[in-house]
Amino acid sequence: MVFEKIKKIISEQLEVDQSIISEGSSITGELGADSLDLVDLAMSIEDEFDIELSDDALDKIKTVGDLVNYIEDRI
Repeated sequence: MVFEKIKKIISEQLEVDQSIISEGSSITGELGADSLDLVDLAMSIEDEFDIELSDDALDKIKTVGDLVNYIEDRI
């Protein structure tokens, strides 16, 4: 369920098709997010899941799977 919500948010924010998003997808590599995209993405995720993504956490999150695991650990 977390993965599906993340896919939807990423798809809308980065304007990519959900079908190309997997847990192994690199957020900045394959999906093409830049630093501004990451900030927007973090804000959307914080709103959706009512959590806070610290700058340290964002630095460590490289793939969609990393993001899913981070969120699942906090909800």
